[in-house]
Amino acid sequence: MIRRCAMLAALAAAGPAAAQLAPDTPDHLDIFYWQAVSVMNPYLSGGVKDIEGASMVLEPLARYGPDGRLLPYLAREIPTRANGGISGDGRTITWRLREDIAWSDGTALTASDVVFTGEYCMHPEGGCAARSRFAGVERIEAPDAHRVRITFEEPTPAPYGPFVGAPSPILQKAQFADCLGARAPECTEQNFGPVGTGPFMVREFRPNDVVVLDANPEYREPGKPHFETAAIIGGGDPAAAGRTVMETGEVDYAWNLQVAPEVLERMAQGGAGVLEIGFGTTVERIEVNLSDPSPELPEELRATRNVPHPVLQDRRVRKALSLAIDREVLSEIGYGPAARPVCDLIPAPAHYVSGANDGCLTPDRARAGELLDAAGWRMNPDGVRMRDGVPLELTFTTSTNAVRQDIQALIRQWWQDLGIEVRLRNVEPSVYFGGDPGSPDTFQRFYADLQMHANRFEGTDPQAYLGARRCGLEPRPDTQWQGENINRYCDPDYDALWAELAGTGALARRVELVRALNDMLVQDYVVLPLVHRGSVSARANSLGGVELNVWDSELWNVADWYRMEAG
Repeated sequence: MIRRCAMLAALAAAGPAAAQLAPDTPDHLDIFYWQAVSVMNPYLSGGVKDIEGASMVLEPLARYGPDGRLLPYLAREIPTRANGGISGDGRTITWRLREDIAWSDGTALTASDVVFTGEYCMHPEGGCAARSRFAGVERIEAPDAHRVRITFEEPTPAPYGPFVGAPSPILQKAQFADCLGARAPECTEQNFGPVGTGPFMVREFRPNDVVVLDANPEYREPGKPHFETAAIIGGGDPAAAGRTVMETGEVDYAWNLQVAPEVLERMAQGGAGVLEIGFGTTVERIEVNLSDPSPELPEELRATRNVPHPVLQDRRVRKALSLAIDREVLSEIGYGPAARPVCDLIPAPAHYVSGANDGCLTPDRARAGELLDAAGWRMNPDGVRMRDGVPLELTFTTSTNAVRQDIQALIRQWWQDLGIEVRLRNVEPSVYFGGDPGSPDTFQRFYADLQMHANRFEGTDPQAYLGARRCGLEPRPDTQWQGENINRYCDPDYDALWAELAGTGALARRVELVRALNDMLVQDYVVLPLVHRGSVSARANSLGGVELNVWDSELWNVADWYRMEAG
């Protein structure tokens, strides 16, 4: 069996991931995602761990490279006006598929698979985690077996949303045909073992534990992938994951080393691996729930936009929460050189960064107290604010992680100094980010007042990312609790501004609109940005071909990874 004794000693909480994996040979690749993969269909999860795990199997028409530029994958080229792929009126984009692509079951990829995937995500009775990428799409059709034409309702200068990037890959129509709409989450076999076109295919999947993969014999590039088998191992924590690469050499690659700076420094001295660090668009933030998550409400009302939050609907309270936070301290203590404090939701590329909100870098707890007073929350002798006989109490949730728990504790102290009673809660990451519609603990359900995690957008254009906050895209029971507007935010002015962005081609105006949309969310304190986080992962000294990509899946070029010879 694969070398597991030492690794399991380092990963007391890793679970049974060691069993039944590939032999310990140079032809096997071990990848450690301590936030274990929960589903291999990214349309049913907004969690990065699931999107990236699935990217080893499922592929989009195009994805973003390490420099942020679009690269064709299942498509022959990137459609542009110059090559005729984008119509003169800007309403259609036509993708030409490669003709040498086969699914791992040996059947040919055709345009009907792409059309079906669009139908799958846009189905009115379904819940699609990537729905914002299809905003404004009027229809998707196949003029022939190797062409896909997407028609938008309005001219769309930036039409690279559908089927672009790891969150929006192509599904095989033959496999998923009976999984449309409300049936989508019920198709366990398909969601756990999708047939794909990528370099690997699923041999065995254990949710929240391990994905065992074999090389795809139908992969289009001869001699690739360079590994016959692979495993995505889940469990444990980021510190243990890093040690298995950097110190003990038990694993080839470890993702998202979200650890304290001193821990990262010790790892870097281990000698068995090297750190890969890059800054993209990842922002650790606090999301504010604008709906009422009270368990006393029926499910059709709880955490939906139908019942406003009894406390956090007041902007003064939300602003007070932000003013109490010292982001410089959070960045230094939590991440060190792998992060920097931030006040904007869009931290990159540089031309999109607003810079109008940098005042948040200076906490002002006196002003925060004045805002709470003005909102009617008066300090009691016991140090807890009250209004109409009700104490100011909030539940603050995040995923289980040592750094996040330290940050939670700091923030709670600052809020309690203001007279806010704060209940901390943390959820196992594979559950929190898993997207299971039956679980009450996912970040989409948002059964808390505030929650903290990181998020990002793929590529260098935030249009789809900002579009996720529009009215109607909130998770709710009739979308199987899928959806990206987890705050239940709804502002017609925001929607109108985003619609203008979607119809604007001039870069200067797009920059103005992106900054304005960012400012609306930040200055309304719907989202409280905390830290612009770098992507920090580790690779073994013996692993070659790795190019850290902060604009797409970190596993974007896993087909090119190879084992380097010793010496």
